[in-house]
Amino acid sequence: MAAPKLYAGAKLREVRTRVGLTQKDFAAKLGVSLPYLNQMENNNRPVSTTVVLSLAQEFGLDVTELNSGDGERIVSDMREALADPVFSSDMPPMADLRLAASNAPALAHAFLELHRAYRQTHERLASLDEALGREDARARPSPWEEVRDFFHYCDNYIDAVDRAAEHFASTHGHHHSVRAAAVATLADGGVDVSFEDTDTLRRYDAESQNLVLSYRASQESQTFQLLLQVALLRQDKLLEATLDFARFQTDEARAIAKIGLANYFAGAALMPYGQFLHAAQETRHDLEQLATRFGASIEQVCHRLSTLQRPGAKGVPFFFVRVDQAGTITKRHSATRLQFARFGGACPLWNVHRAFEQPGQFLRQLAETPDGVRYVSLARDVSKSGGRFGAPVRRYAIALGCEVTHAGQLVYADGLDIARAEVFEPIGISCRICERKMCHQRSVPPLERRLSVDPDTRDVLPYAVN
Repeated sequence: MAAPKLYAGAKLREVRTRVGLTQKDFAAKLGVSLPYLNQMENNNRPVSTTVVLSLAQEFGLDVTELNSGDGERIVSDMREALADPVFSSDMPPMADLRLAASNAPALAHAFLELHRAYRQTHERLASLDEALGREDARARPSPWEEVRDFFHYCDNYIDAVDRAAEHFASTHGHHHSVRAAAVATLADGGVDVSFEDTDTLRRYDAESQNLVLSYRASQESQTFQLLLQVALLRQDKLLEATLDFARFQTDEARAIAKIGLANYFAGAALMPYGQFLHAAQETRHDLEQLATRFGASIEQVCHRLSTLQRPGAKGVPFFFVRVDQAGTITKRHSATRLQFARFGGACPLWNVHRAFEQPGQFLRQLAETPDGVRYVSLARDVSKSGGRFGAPVRRYAIALGCEVTHAGQLVYADGLDIARAEVFEPIGISCRICERKMCHQRSVPPLERRLSVDPDTRDVLPYAVN
């Protein structure tokens, strides 16, 4: 399969502006003509290999930054938004969407915000939401969606928080385990840590400076909550500065994001970037070995793997997703070209749904998306006990995967015949934007295609996709 052409006009302009060069001088540094540079900056021509090498040699650019994945995320999001029935005209060509994502990302984001505002207003009208009549009922993204998109477009990597967590682990965890270091750090700040028989996982009383954790929780969860509390108490200025930069629209979104950043710190302190990246490469991403080595859960390890996107020291670009039994996506991130549906559930052909049927097992799948990109996907259930008889069990399944070009770095790809095209199962993003004509699990027709209905013929579907 031919490698995709690299269009990175916006990044080229950004580099040129940063070093303060005119187009003429920049072209000379890169060893290309002025018209050629102009065409690349406007995405009329792809960035050549010669230019990529020149960027690395002349300006020390981490060339992986040229293909950060933001463009594909925006294209995927716009395709899903444009599949809304409100847009009765044909879907714009993919070339136009890619051009908008590359040359006018701010405009593309504005379009997505506008469509999201429309959807929420429409839903309010449909449900006769009484809030519609209030003065403050302006259509805006829900706080949860706003925070989700913040992490989504940060590539799920927050450099300042990640480095602070790594520094904490190396400084405080040198002579102690990171758990003991967290307890000691809290004690130094006057916080008393205790464990009780309670359903509440973590409860902190600021007045008495008492932190109570549930002893029913697993060791991994307890350690994570200790580190989260360290982040909230000892890294507050850093978290607040990051939140100021994000400029959330509501106090609720800011509050949710602060917990998200504290969670990020906890995961990064439990699995420090450099150590974890080295261990992941050494074990060929063996999740069980990594979980044992760092005292983390399988889910925590998978989530951390999806954040290894530090410029100059990137790990394998993974996608990570968690779904509940109804197929609803409750966590998601992709450093790959695979993007998840923003609305609704994941493709039913994906192995993550089968993990509930085979608890405790790693399920492997070779999959291909409609754009022809092939992936190795690993799925497993991660049911969470309530810690006592009669307590409800929370049931989830997670999936971790990467493009098949990285299969050699995964122990889970051993024995898979990745050379045979027929072993790759066809999966999609969501039914309404999936272009596959024949799919036995399709729930709704694709909105980009015309249908034919023959009353005298019934196949798997009651219609044919043209």
